[in-house]
Amino acid sequence: MPSPQRSGVLAAGNWLVDRVKTIDAWPAQDALVFILSQTVGNGGGPYNVLKDLARLGATFPLAGLGLLGDDADGRTIREDCTAHGIDASRLHTTSLADTSFTDVMTVRDTGRRTFFHARGANALLAPAHFDFSGVTARWFYLGYLLLLDTLDAPDPACSDQAPLARDVLRRARAAGLLTALDCVSASPERFRTVVTPVLPEVDVLFVNDYEAEQLTGLDLGRGASLNRNSVEQAARALIALGVRRHVILHFPEGTCAASIDGTVVWQPAVRIPAPLIAGAAGAGDAFAAGCLLALHDDQPLAAALELGVCTAATSLLHPTCSESVRPAGDTLAFGRAHGFITLP
Repeated sequence: MPSPQRSGVLAAGNWLVDRVKTIDAWPAQDALVFILSQTVGNGGGPYNVLKDLARLGATFPLAGLGLLGDDADGRTIREDCTAHGIDASRLHTTSLADTSFTDVMTVRDTGRRTFFHARGANALLAPAHFDFSGVTARWFYLGYLLLLDTLDAPDPACSDQAPLARDVLRRARAAGLLTALDCVSASPERFRTVVTPVLPEVDVLFVNDYEAEQLTGLDLGRGASLNRNSVEQAARALIALGVRRHVILHFPEGTCAASIDGTVVWQPAVRIPAPLIAGAAGAGDAFAAGCLLALHDDQPLAAALELGVCTAATSLLHPTCSESVRPAGDTLAFGRAHGFITLP
């Protein structure tokens, strides 16, 4: 258990700039479509989560850890952290690679997005960059596993070929932090070799439906054919793989969380009118931020899930990841005003 004197979130992993372009349609190969608008904003799990926490009104310390290039994008990220009260003293700089970025293409009428990603300096983030001495945060968030080349690589000191990220998570727990993990929807064959071995060092796992299927081999269904029994079975299967507190499995229609005490909690998504949706970039990170805000303050898991889906809903109102996230009270009021969908 972490010390009750601990407070705050230290978030590490992929730091990048999102260049979000709203387009009129998704093109066929060799076809032409039009860019209707473009914005530049925060991207990557830790950057998004911390900025969302700041906009939600978190009253505890926020700090980031990662690797940036010695360039304009890196300096922009540091300045943005300062503007949002995020401690950037553990953001390292390298001259060996540029700051990572993603071109996000969002289709205007559907809000669906496609990512073109430059790995950049994030690929060089290594265990040596993680020093937990002097860290007084309560939570350590790591994202995104499967998109951190060095941390995803096998640890040469381990005979089981576990990724280097396991050592980082293990050291974080040894330093007294609770750990939260998120990953990306990468190629299926990598989930069981990279993600599964680290789960015993994870207190809370955020995982979407696709990722849960890759880790468990279960078919969860989609939309009206969502199989709630399979969703619960998948969440419990991930607990059985070693997650220490909660598995929070999310999908477009809502979320289901399983805990080590056997309880399962469901929360439907907000019934947000389609015309209000400007883009879905960062929605999963906004969901995680809402959950972490409540979990940090020891609120019940059901309250964490409700704040999570409401934060994700508000993030949809702007093409960038965080610009439309509101203070927590306003966020809950927004979600409750629109109501929640009926799960299959």
